Amino acid sequence: MTLTQWLTFFLIMNIVHGLATYKFYVKAGKKAWQAFVPFFNTYVLMEIINRPKWWIIFVYIPIVNLLMIPVLWVQLLNVFGKNSSKDKWLVILTLGLYLAYLNYMEIDRLTYQPEHKNEKETLLGSLVFAIIAATIVHTYFIQPYTIPTASLEKSLLIGDYLLVSKFHYGARPPITTMALPMVHDTIPVIHKRSYLKFPQLPYMRLPGLRKIKRNDIVVFNWPADTVKYFFQKNVTQSQYKPIDKKSHYVKRCVALPGDSLQIKNGILYINGQKAQYPDRAKLQHMYVVKTKDSMDFSRATLVRLIKNYQIKEIYPTQTKGTYLMNLTDDKLRVIKNLSNIDQIHLYETEKGELFGGHKDWDINNFGPIYIPKKGDILELNKETYPFYKWLISRYDDHDAGHKIDKHQLSLKGNDVYIDGKLAKTYKVKQDYYWMMGDNRSESEDSRFWGYVPFDHIVGTPVFIFMSIDNDPNKKFLDKIRWNRVFTTVNGPGKRVSYLWPFLGLLAFYYIGMKIWRKSKNK
Repeated sequence: MTLTQWLTFFLIMNIVHGLATYKFYVKAGKKAWQAFVPFFNTYVLMEIINRPKWWIIFVYIPIVNLLMIPVLWVQLLNVFGKNSSKDKWLVILTLGLYLAYLNYMEIDRLTYQPEHKNEKETLLGSLVFAIIAATIVHTYFIQPYTIPTASLEKSLLIGDYLLVSKFHYGARPPITTMALPMVHDTIPVIHKRSYLKFPQLPYMRLPGLRKIKRNDIVVFNWPADTVKYFFQKNVTQSQYKPIDKKSHYVKRCVALPGDSLQIKNGILYINGQKAQYPDRAKLQHMYVVKTKDSMDFSRATLVRLIKNYQIKEIYPTQTKGTYLMNLTDDKLRVIKNLSNIDQIHLYETEKGELFGGHKDWDINNFGPIYIPKKGDILELNKETYPFYKWLISRYDDHDAGHKIDKHQLSLKGNDVYIDGKLAKTYKVKQDYYWMMGDNRSESEDSRFWGYVPFDHIVGTPVFIFMSIDNDPNKKFLDKIRWNRVFTTVNGPGKRVSYLWPFLGLLAFYYIGMKIWRKSKNK
């Protein structure tokens, strides 16, 4: 929905609210017209149900309001004496239409009781507000996230449980307004869609603490994600996923808007300079390792590599004496120093299967490519068409609403047409980023599906609150990587755990609260 469409929808819903409840307002000593005025009707409603005015805030926060509005329905019934379980279920299951029935059919038989309180209602209200508070934190501040793949292996490990800050780059209010709180795109167990595609809010973002920096680890919604999975030529609107319900990915931002990027023999260059990384970034590449005389490694050599040097990804190939090894630079030096090594070279993938479709590019030799920034004037022709097609047709134009194809692009000879009109240039409406995994040979990243628009950015991981090894042969306590629990994700130097200081503060708080309660009781 566009902003105009959303405002129209909002006004219609206020009219519906007024028609369904205005007699309740009159019965409570208010004016009928007060039920129809946006925002003011909610303020007056809080007076009617004898609840704090600050509750109004929760009514207008997307997703949170899905919990809050049914609470207000029940509270309204409560102060008019309709507090049976039957009444509560009727108002919730009819999505509030039960109020309209009472408004026109039974309002004369109802008595306004503003001081009425119910102990069960108070307990239920506390539970609902706990859920509301958790939803606000999850949606606008901090979200738990787990590392499911090895794309950042060595820097972040499979089984790391992260706290992701949404306020660093600015929290993004939900686009899908009708969704289960604290659930992403799928309902657990039953594996059904957790949201409705209508109505949807226009894209918005709150002010952030700072901009994305080069080498930040970033959580984002995977741009290529559709119900049909990955880029398809003929994806229908029903297969389109709203931005905030696309799958979450976590990668390192290696290039910013306005940067030029190139990969030569596995080495990344930004603006012509070899990329620099923070201390904790542990880059890996897959290498083909050949021994002299095509002799397989002895068992003793393999044990030494695995135990002494922690080189665990050693894969024999069908060719005798040839192995695939996933190595960091320091472990590459270990392999090169072995006496029986004949050749080492980067593992090569099929050419021409990456973003842009260039026939000579692979994961180790890619580019040069430009990362568009807001305000850029892009030249459109046969050569640039593969790079900017999805940017123009699917990502860039928020004013086009939530259609999967915001614009129709076509290539005729050397000319590009947008919505049937010849276009020599295009002005970019938002910033774009280039995301890559540190585990370069085992990361499905921007090399495969291209730019990440700023509106897809979720946040940055700030803390590892738990880390569990997925080794099935270990006992549970042995699976916990204690040296990673309560450590920061970013920052220079060796990773430091804050687990014991945290437990100390927790114990101090617990003891302090017990002493305070005792003194209060006395």
